[in-house]
Amino acid sequence: MENLISLVNKIQRACTALGDHGEASALPTLWDSLPAIAVVGGQSSGKSSVLESIVGKDFLPRGSGIVTRRPLVLQLHKSDEGSREYAEFLHLQRKRFTDFSAVRKEIQDETDRETGQMKQISSVPIHLSIYSPNVVNLTLVDLPGLTKVAVEGQPDTIVQDIENMVRSYIEKPNCIILAISPANQDLATSDAIKISREVDPAGERTIGVLTKIDLMDKGTDAVDILEGKSYRLKFPWIGVVNRSQADINKNVDMIAARRREREYFASTPEYKHLAQRMGSEYLAKVLSKHLETVIKSRIPGIQSLINKTVAELETELSCLGKPIAADAGGKLYTIMEICRLFDQNYREHLDGVRSGGDKVYNVFDNQLPAALQRLQFDKQLSMENIRKLITEADGYQPHLIAPEQGYRRLIESTLVTIRGPAEASVDAIHSILKDLVHKAMNETPELKQYPALRTEVGNAAMESLERMREQSKRATLQLVDMECCYLTVDFFRKLPQEADKGGNPSQSIFDRYNEAYLRRIGTTVLSYVNAVCAGLRHSIPKSIVYCQVREAKRSLLDFYYTELGKLEQNRLSALLNEDPAIMERRSALAKRLELYRSAQAEIDTVAWAK
Repeated sequence: MENLISLVNKIQRACTALGDHGEASALPTLWDSLPAIAVVGGQSSGKSSVLESIVGKDFLPRGSGIVTRRPLVLQLHKSDEGSREYAEFLHLQRKRFTDFSAVRKEIQDETDRETGQMKQISSVPIHLSIYSPNVVNLTLVDLPGLTKVAVEGQPDTIVQDIENMVRSYIEKPNCIILAISPANQDLATSDAIKISREVDPAGERTIGVLTKIDLMDKGTDAVDILEGKSYRLKFPWIGVVNRSQADINKNVDMIAARRREREYFASTPEYKHLAQRMGSEYLAKVLSKHLETVIKSRIPGIQSLINKTVAELETELSCLGKPIAADAGGKLYTIMEICRLFDQNYREHLDGVRSGGDKVYNVFDNQLPAALQRLQFDKQLSMENIRKLITEADGYQPHLIAPEQGYRRLIESTLVTIRGPAEASVDAIHSILKDLVHKAMNETPELKQYPALRTEVGNAAMESLERMREQSKRATLQLVDMECCYLTVDFFRKLPQEADKGGNPSQSIFDRYNEAYLRRIGTTVLSYVNAVCAGLRHSIPKSIVYCQVREAKRSLLDFYYTELGKLEQNRLSALLNEDPAIMERRSALAKRLELYRSAQAEIDTVAWAK
């Protein structure tokens, strides 16, 4: 199970490196779900000495007042026997410290870099990893010491600020509270016990540590506290004897200090019966074992959270798109692939897979017929205009049987008005196809990734649609012009002859220009024009679909593809000039996803081994 603590340490370090922790995190829940031990105590309660005893090294800053002004996340890693001890800071990656006095100085310097040299505090943690064969796998968070008054140079709010910072750590249900209290002070006034009781009233997450037992007044002892009679916790109290200031000044090493600690509990009559569960070495083993137990119990929840986070990261990475290839061929392939996706989305709109293509049919089924019906032929087929055109067409010799040239002129002048609805239909379809380009672009995330390419693809599509519109307009108007230049003879052959209707063949030619005669001509012309409109109602949509819709589906970006092949690498790079913020986000997400997948695999392995 030591591997399990190492795994959690690894996840915590990676979460910190990638920003998945604290208030600034986009995904803080994983960090919060990982069990850790928070070291809580008042100023001068012996917190630093306890930590150094657990580690077996002098590495923490010392002094009066508030020494710990930033949380210190301390991760201990048990290395192979005989290996060299060293420390690493997360903010100084790949730099190993073998001199632990340099570790102390770096903690001081890093604190000052964040808070200044005044006695300010900061909630931004320092992350320190120590590798040694003499430690147990463990994660501890050393928090600033609780205080009751602000000293000179500190803001008036510092008492509450420190308490709020400590509370933000220990109120998390996965946090184990290591409450440090000095034995030479009344336990009722212990800052650590007071605040831990507020967040853990039952004492189920609190481990009590009693320091400075050797400094108690003569005739007094801490047996009642250590036996849990004065203040009961779920876990037994543990007493420790730290080095005195004189020992520190004399550079008494930790090995000697631990030996003297063992001798103290073994030789002191009051504590002899408790000696087996006293001392900093025992404390480290208890903390490591308890942390393992807590982590093991939290595995299902951690698994669930990691799986959820992996899915979220994969989704976001998918939305951000793939990273850009370095070579020209790769860039060209990327651009072509993005264009293909856009083209596919566009075709799906026209084919009905996506919305929008139905608007094309609406133009043909509603707008065009309505426009043809609204055509007014009153001007062309007024009595005055009919007489005028018939007379002009007859010239110097009036027609003998039927005014054929007059009919032709009347029909041509009437049919030409159909050009308006035909042209309007072409423009309406063009507008719909343009709107679908915008829709397809918005539905192609890869185009959002590269603004320059999006602009160029959009312009290329619009230019193609414009060419298609011009071609469609020519073809569609030609249909109208064809009707004008060649009349359907059978229509007129089927008309009843004037004699069959009771006309008088001997009637004067000039009588044929009376209103009844002209009205009959107008009715005939109108019937023919209506027949032509009925035909064009079906042929105009065919022409438009062939020239615009079909071509847009088949070759919207064909011309652009030809031009792409001629571009130099620098121009291709410019098209794939991605927003730097997106590139940074993708890189961070990729690293984060790699971390979570690794954690997912390792957690799953541990879970199956249970």
